Amino acid sequence: MQIFREEVFYRLRLAKGFLAEAKEDFSLCRWRACVDNSQLAVENAAKSVLGLLGPIGHTHNPAPLIRRALIEGRFPDEVSEQVEQIAECAELLGPEIHIVTDYGDESQWRTPWEIFDEDDARNSLTIAEKAVELAEQVVKQVLRD
Repeated sequence: MQIFREEVFYRLRLAKGFLAEAKEDFSLCRWRACVDNSQLAVENAAKSVLGLLGPIGHTHNPAPLIRRALIEGRFPDEVSEQVEQIAECAELLGPEIHIVTDYGDESQWRTPWEIFDEDDARNSLTIAEKAVELAEQVVKQVLRD
């Protein structure tokens, strides 16, 4: 279990770091970067919760894994609602967002800087803040000693 604890806390530190960068990006009006870092914060928040169940493996789409674990009853009942909300955040800011923040819309020849605006950044940041906060709550509740 010690290795999994380390993974959980590592992913949570990653989530908090990306969230801090997203906040900085927002304050500097870097909309694309804010969305990108928000997505990474959510992805790692979701992975921290998955780490409570065992090794995470390499995935950029943790939402389906969380949903499957919820259906299988692998999370304690007292955190299942919070875990469900984390899955929702991970679906809203899934890997497809990360791809667009890096490559834009190649079919329309639109760069990422042309796609994302202040509203996108604000919405993404709100989702990331929620996901990280929820992940912290779940981790504390499940790993309390």
